[in-house]
Amino acid sequence: MALSTYEQLQTAIGDFLDREDLLPVVTGFIALAEARISRDLKHWRSEKRVETVFNERYELVPSDMIELLSLQHRDGGRIETISSAEMQERRGQTNDAGGKPCYVRLTAGQLELYPTPDTDYNVSLLYRGRIPALSDTSTNWLLTHAPDVMLYGALIQSAPYLHEDARIQTWAALYQSAVDALNAESKSTKGIGSMR
Repeated sequence: MALSTYEQLQTAIGDFLDREDLLPVVTGFIALAEARISRDLKHWRSEKRVETVFNERYELVPSDMIELLSLQHRDGGRIETISSAEMQERRGQTNDAGGKPCYVRLTAGQLELYPTPDTDYNVSLLYRGRIPALSDTSTNWLLTHAPDVMLYGALIQSAPYLHEDARIQTWAALYQSAVDALNAESKSTKGIGSMR
């Protein structure tokens, strides 16, 4: 069974469920699976880098960001992530006259910087993004490299719809095994030292 396209994934879900009449709702199962997978999977292929300019106290985060991994100035220097309490403490201790940002916190869908930038600062933002949505005209890295994660993730979503609660445990176990293996692969790959 080939599982390299959105259409093939939909067909496979119908085959596993032995239901050809579900095509109208299978796309919903896949969308729900993509949302869950984005939360569960911590793979290097989900990482994205954005080069941008910060010049305000609050800057928008990428719309597909799940987790901030690192933020640094392109000319050198890391911007350290701190808690809300630490940010309040820093702002309360000094008069923020502006300068090169050294600290950041995530608040209300934005990055708050301290000190407030006093000019344009070129930064590099590394983050873990959502799994790109599948469609009739596009695929994503997950379907290419780990179609089992997509399949079992979608099958989990089908069980409540079909009132087959007993199947949830089966699909969930297969899904979790596939996600764990993919996360372990990523950790192992990222743990490799420098290449010579």
